[in-house]
Amino acid sequence: MVTIQDVAKAAGVSPMTVSHVINDHPHVKSETRERVLRAIDELDYRVNVAARNLRTGRTGTIGLAVPEIDRPYYGQLAAEIIKVAAGHHLRVAIEQTGASREGELAALALSRNRLYDGLILSTVGLGPADTDLLRVDHPVVILGERIFDGPVDHVAMPNSEGARAATRHLVERGCRRVALIDGPQRGEVDVSSLRYDGYREALDEAGLPFDPRLVAPIEQLTMEQGAAAARRLAGSGGGFDGVFCVTDTVAIGALRGLADSGLRVPHDVKVIGFDNIAEGAYSVPSLSSIDPDHALMAGTAVGFLVKRMAEKGRARQAPREFVSPFSLVARESTGG
Repeated sequence: MVTIQDVAKAAGVSPMTVSHVINDHPHVKSETRERVLRAIDELDYRVNVAARNLRTGRTGTIGLAVPEIDRPYYGQLAAEIIKVAAGHHLRVAIEQTGASREGELAALALSRNRLYDGLILSTVGLGPADTDLLRVDHPVVILGERIFDGPVDHVAMPNSEGARAATRHLVERGCRRVALIDGPQRGEVDVSSLRYDGYREALDEAGLPFDPRLVAPIEQLTMEQGAAAARRLAGSGGGFDGVFCVTDTVAIGALRGLADSGLRVPHDVKVIGFDNIAEGAYSVPSLSSIDPDHALMAGTAVGFLVKRMAEKGRARQAPREFVSPFSLVARESTGG
């Protein structure tokens, strides 16, 4: 079996230099790096990952567990996290939890078994009653809304504040009957309940009455259910001139449902979403949205995790919480 010493001899460098190239250390001359990589290729050298992990106590991989990998928001978030992690010479293993408590606990177990150096977990199923399950001896950062007082670092979205700004924007554009397409209200703190609260607060601030007929709950935050909810609102006879959708994915579906119902956006109804996914800029009309700054959230989550990984064998710092700032992106769907 080809060894690192064989590669060093073929490239005319020390084994330490070969190790630096393999681990992508920045302080290696480009000419030397190319020579080492050529020797690795010619000798068909393979790094013994298991041995290296045992020696260093690190895998060089962090986990990212998200509810559903086929949703545009999570794809965009994952891309940002991968980019930031690469700057720390870390790879990212992505797994899907199915938006369930069991899936999220399984992701924690994998991290506990040291398949990852740390885990970024986007929570949907775990709740306040699961706080003790997060008292783990390995690095974990939570992305999400449901666990605010847990024992791990937490990066959260400005859900209520963003929803309030989105609804206020519709009011400022002349809407007086603002509908909401939201997830189910289950009496728990989650993305749907927090954005519902922000919607209600904006109506109160504007002195507009709340009409429960203008709230269209959906079980899953998909385009299909967003379209169906928009068609229900159009056929209800309640009359509305604005719609705040809990996510951009739902809002893109709502644009389709409103068009199917003969309503023009933004002429008859103005629509705004939340997340500022890339697809929203290319819908027809282009979608106004709340931008929670995905890059900042990703950078903060990875930064928290890397700091926790560096604490190995040292006293742990108190849990940190970060709520991302946001901006409102006005496009054609609200007359922007």
